[in-house]
Amino acid sequence: MNRKIKRAAVLGSGVMGSGIAAHLANVGIPTLMLDIVPRELTEAEEKKGLSLEDAAVRNRIAASNKEKLKIQKPSPITSKKSLDLIQVGNFDDHMEQLSEVDWVIEVVVENLDIKKKVYDQVEKYRTEGTIVSSNTSGISINDMAEGRSDDFRKHFMGTHFFNPPRYLKLLEVIPNNDTDPELLAFMKRFGEDVLGKGVVEAKDTPNFIANRIGTYGLLVTVKEMLEGGYTIGEVDSVTGPMIGRPKSATFRTLDVVGLDTFIHVAKNVYDNVVGEEKQAFEVPEFMKQMNEKGWLGAKSGQGFFLKKKGKDGSVIFELNPETMEYEERKKLKTNASGMAKQEKGPKRKLRALVNAKGDRAGDLVWNITKQTLIYSADLLGEIADDINAIDEAMKWGFGWELGPFEMWDAIGVKASVERMKEEGANVPAWVEEMLEKGIESFYKTENGKVYFYQDGEYVEKKVNPKEINLKLLKDVKGVIKKNAGASLIDLGDDVALLEFHSQSNAIGLDTIQMINYALEEVNKNYKGLVIGNQGKNFCVGANLGMMLMEAQDFNFPELNLVVKQFQQAMMKIKYNEKPVVAAPFGMTLGGGTEVCLPAHSIQASQESYMGLVEVGVGLIPGGGGNKEFYLKQLRGLPEGVDFDLQKVTNDVFEKIAMAKVSTSAAEALENGILDDQTDAISVNGDHLIHDAKQKVLSLHNAGFQPPKRQKVPVVGEPGYATMLLGAKGLANSGYASEHDIKIAEKLAFVLAGGRLKYGTLVDEEYLLDLEREAFLSLIGEAKTQQRMQHMLMKGKPLRN
Repeated sequence: MNRKIKRAAVLGSGVMGSGIAAHLANVGIPTLMLDIVPRELTEAEEKKGLSLEDAAVRNRIAASNKEKLKIQKPSPITSKKSLDLIQVGNFDDHMEQLSEVDWVIEVVVENLDIKKKVYDQVEKYRTEGTIVSSNTSGISINDMAEGRSDDFRKHFMGTHFFNPPRYLKLLEVIPNNDTDPELLAFMKRFGEDVLGKGVVEAKDTPNFIANRIGTYGLLVTVKEMLEGGYTIGEVDSVTGPMIGRPKSATFRTLDVVGLDTFIHVAKNVYDNVVGEEKQAFEVPEFMKQMNEKGWLGAKSGQGFFLKKKGKDGSVIFELNPETMEYEERKKLKTNASGMAKQEKGPKRKLRALVNAKGDRAGDLVWNITKQTLIYSADLLGEIADDINAIDEAMKWGFGWELGPFEMWDAIGVKASVERMKEEGANVPAWVEEMLEKGIESFYKTENGKVYFYQDGEYVEKKVNPKEINLKLLKDVKGVIKKNAGASLIDLGDDVALLEFHSQSNAIGLDTIQMINYALEEVNKNYKGLVIGNQGKNFCVGANLGMMLMEAQDFNFPELNLVVKQFQQAMMKIKYNEKPVVAAPFGMTLGGGTEVCLPAHSIQASQESYMGLVEVGVGLIPGGGGNKEFYLKQLRGLPEGVDFDLQKVTNDVFEKIAMAKVSTSAAEALENGILDDQTDAISVNGDHLIHDAKQKVLSLHNAGFQPPKRQKVPVVGEPGYATMLLGAKGLANSGYASEHDIKIAEKLAFVLAGGRLKYGTLVDEEYLLDLEREAFLSLIGEAKTQQRMQHMLMKGKPLRN
């Protein structure tokens, strides 16, 4: 099927509709966003003398929701430029434009009759073959397709995005009985490759996969809390990261989602199931009272938690469900919760809790887990065809680190089933049959492939060919060489990968040693190198603790040596004879950005937060970052055109002095950290290593030559004075402390190239020496050391 989606339309511009439109625009798809025509004028419109017939009034709802995208937190857009791709309009005047789009996404109110009326209009204007989908979170896809033309039904399906669409990976795709199988396959691949989603095919059942199990799990937790006499705060203290769930745990998640939304989702299942399952989706009385009082969570200012101002700052209070009064928040501290905290990884933490019989935390987690696992197993075949779809839906949609069946494997299937049966639980027959066959885990890994249990045997998990799993790859190919900080891995096709794996992927001497070794090995035996990993973040910078310790011991010769080695390693990357591609994602801060800047190309994940942030700990970049950032701006200027060198230098100075961090790879492009000529962005983070590998091969096949060494023009003493003037202006306005100015002076001196004439050409090594000298003088300052200590202890900058 040679199909492309070049233009889309979103019908409905509320939080979800505008979020989907923003996500489409983020990936470069021009999108028409329509909403209803207002029935009344606003006061502002009346004052302007507008009437209900004016376009500004008729398009107001969609236009104002587009404007809200600019201020929403977290931002739904990767760049303000994305908004240029969203065209607004209304259902009365602009539906004929649906004939020009390839995909229509309906995101109107969750009411079948209203949706059907919208489809009457869509059918009137759509071109034959146009894809139509609904973002419903629970209405039957077949019911919506009823009465429509054959071509409409063939091209219709559910595409359920999770909120916020930019950040939550899950896209549930739900075919109706007549959906073209080829179209379904196309949409799955389009969702992964273009939209960057984790796509799961769900069946047309109430709330599909993730909301069905997620809602059940939340309600089970609430009921266990009430029956076991736990408090809201106690439950949240053990149902978050301790069991592989997001920090928002149970009740903070409900506060973020909104209680009214949650009750609506729960009611949808309640209305469509029978027996014990219906009882499970009955919302407790105290939550109904909260809903009536308008205590909906974050959007109403109070919910399960309430933030109050105390004399020492804000204090968070929790609701007492019995009294409906707010009390001080409590945490559940038991032997089992203490042991779980000490364990590494979600599997070990979960095991420590569920195996602690008779412990208040252990019993709570076991009771919740037991019921969720049995429920998930009961629904196999009803909501999804296989366990892997259920697991991935929960991980991508609800942020669980382990899906239900992965959790079951983690706690031991055989032992946990025996315990469940002892306690009188009804374990699904297929799970017992699996154990009778001598199969004791839902998943297994062999020869770098993952298999899951399905209908009496293991079947291979199908993955997108663009997904490279480094852990599985290492299991098969092994590691070329490794130390405590990094490993060199064979990616196949004569490309190697340097993987950081120190704590937080911070750069220390061991990492620098592996960079040097990797470059030598690649130059001898490979076509090129990718620098990337699949940790939580690419790299949060240099090893701050080690540097602080050396500085406090006055071991400046050692520090000088380490900084010089880092600088030299970055120069080796830059002038390496084989291509080097950096693959950043997540936090790529300070030294992490310094590793990327000298690479011959950067293949960045869309969610890359890049910046030279060293001033936040009282330093300036020390690994060549100032020079490379400056040079990248110079390279980005058009050839043969006169430019203002001072303007370029001022811009670099401001971005480093303000520790500016991009909120996306698109913004890193705007900030000048990425270059649209040499660098690229991967929308799907799971495809990042593959895309970086392809970039290496592309550079190699194009006859890669390393850059030639060139002299660097600097602004010298006059430029130094100009930069200082700007910094002192900030100090006079109260925006910068005395120590901030000291750091700014050092940074300005380095970028200016010292006390030289404007336009002097200098060697890169000269700039590196200036940078290292400034770095070492700052790390010796007591106030810088206080900032470093504060960052290590509190995880946030100190203003002193």
